[in-house]
Amino acid sequence: TEHDFTARESDWGFTSFIPLSELHDSRNGYLVNNTLTVVAEILGPQHPAENTQVAEPPANVPQATPIDTFNTYFTNLEEIINAAQSSPARGGSNANNQRGALLTSGAPTLDEVEKAKLSLKECLSDIFKLNVKDRLAEAMSTLSIAKSGLSLDQQKSVKVFWANFDEFTSDFLTFEQDNAEFELQKLLKDQMFATMKKNHETHILYKQLLGDLTKEEEELNKKLEEVKSRREKLISDWEILMVESEEAKSGHKGQEKKVAEAEEKKRIAEERMSRSTAAWSNLKMLFG
Repeated sequence: TEHDFTARESDWGFTSFIPLSELHDSRNGYLVNNTLTVVAEILGPQHPAENTQVAEPPANVPQATPIDTFNTYFTNLEEIINAAQSSPARGGSNANNQRGALLTSGAPTLDEVEKAKLSLKECLSDIFKLNVKDRLAEAMSTLSIAKSGLSLDQQKSVKVFWANFDEFTSDFLTFEQDNAEFELQKLLKDQMFATMKKNHETHILYKQLLGDLTKEEEELNKKLEEVKSRREKLISDWEILMVESEEAKSGHKGQEKKVAEAEEKKRIAEERMSRSTAAWSNLKMLFG
């Protein structure tokens, strides 16, 4: 099986290769000692020679997201489930009816074959019990040489069965084994189908959860935008505050110089005022 991964095909390759029943079929030889060996060969692109134009990937090709991959896979899985549900169920063969026909012979009436007939009936009631084959062989051996006590049809049936005894008993055992294998494979198939169906239902649930998360994400993004806007306004107000503070700091330094100059003027004025006041008081005292 080969698959080319290109810019146009960004999928995961094949979703299945062979049916599980075919894989487990020992006649196909896939499983050896209950072990499956898978070999994958990956070929990378060859380095282009000089003057060789390399094809550019097509523009505006939307890249497949994991959600797209999930939807594609589980859509195909749903088709498989629907096809399996619509296909008719397989039943067993009519071998059970054929085997049941062997159980319909009536009980003999003569004493010399009564024991053999009784043993035969017990064997035919469940031919798959342990050691039944030996008991059946003994009963068939007795009945095959019986000269009376059997109808013509019974004699023919006994002779035919006794002549092909090993083959017939082998057929019964083979059928039982094949039937058990069929039931086992059918059970495994039903289990796999139940798993597929359950996983598809889980996929639907995941899609709903993803929708809820998407809405929650949109609400969070909206709230985040509001927070970003408030943050930007805070930063802007902060910058304005810093500018105003810088202007106040510069003004404060200038005012310190002016205050020092004014203070010096005030000191000189106070000294002059003190002299003038003293002279005025002296003049007032002498002439007042």
